[in-house]
Amino acid sequence: MGTGIRVGVIGVGYWGAKQLRVMRGTPGVSSVVAVDARIEHLPDLAHLVAEGRGFTSLQAALPHVDAFVIATPPATHAHLGLQAIEAGKHVLIEKPLATTTADALLLIAAAREAGVTLMVGHTFEYNAAVWMLRDLVQSRELGDLYHLTSSRLNMGLYQSDVNVVFDLAPHDVSIANHVLGQAPSSVTAWGSHHVDPTFEDVAFLRLDYADLGAHATIHVSWLDPVKTRRITAVGSKKMAVYDDTAEERIRIHDKAVLLPDAGSPARKQYHQGAITSPPIAFDEPLAVQARHFVDCAVTGATPRTDGANGLAVVQVIEAAQLSLAEERRVQLDEILTRSLPHSVAALIPTPVPSQRNGKVLRTFAS
Repeated sequence: MGTGIRVGVIGVGYWGAKQLRVMRGTPGVSSVVAVDARIEHLPDLAHLVAEGRGFTSLQAALPHVDAFVIATPPATHAHLGLQAIEAGKHVLIEKPLATTTADALLLIAAAREAGVTLMVGHTFEYNAAVWMLRDLVQSRELGDLYHLTSSRLNMGLYQSDVNVVFDLAPHDVSIANHVLGQAPSSVTAWGSHHVDPTFEDVAFLRLDYADLGAHATIHVSWLDPVKTRRITAVGSKKMAVYDDTAEERIRIHDKAVLLPDAGSPARKQYHQGAITSPPIAFDEPLAVQARHFVDCAVTGATPRTDGANGLAVVQVIEAAQLSLAEERRVQLDEILTRSLPHSVAALIPTPVPSQRNGKVLRTFAS
């Protein structure tokens, strides 16, 4: 790879087309090819086949790439990822890493065995505004965190193979885990399908972070008139709002409810201060993610959003599906061991205790 890494983008639909654009401008990338079974019938991309920069299958593209970006429907992620890894290629898989915990574990094990980079496209973890929200929470500028509330709503786009939880919630689960510094202990989900008879198009998730005494509530919908991409963090001292559709993406509200002293007959007091919006230097998160993937593939460094990071999100989404089906709270530990043979369960990354503010947080080893 002395002259640069060669990248193939599998799946050149809405998101794959963005990956093609970004990878073509990423330092350290010598060439980019498109891989899609439909490519000969796509007016804007058909010419790539004749130019040797477009292929109809992963197998046909193998001699021309060192790494793949997989931007196909979620149900195909594990199958394509395993093919690429077994061929010795580095892999960036768009969210979610897989549709089951078992498949996510297989991808992690295969990448480890092959000695290649496995990374998941949790793009918001490469977003400067999300990092600022994380810093606000973890520095305790907001005080003790009470809860996160997330809304990801729009009119469509309906998917043909997964419900709205699988389509949209991975973004917010990865943000919540990133901001809070750990995975949740349990998940409760409820939802409904209005337009599609099979897949839920509106859903709510509650993620409980028992070690922190906090929770995150996530609302996702394909059936809403207003595009909303907003997360609110409420603390004992201040509150912060991250709005990905606003010019001021982070707004810190100096607002709080002040509790009276123990035994005091005084009522609760309300503190109302200023609203501030710190400047955030913009760098397209998808481009930041692409540069990081290339760097990890070349140097062998562990990605920020590695296989274990992707696994943590898949576990939550799988727990949410079980909660929807059985109408109950689901512990994350259930998902780790449910229906998994001992040989596969042994591949689960070992929890590593870490300290923040005197509390033990559960993170995952690489």
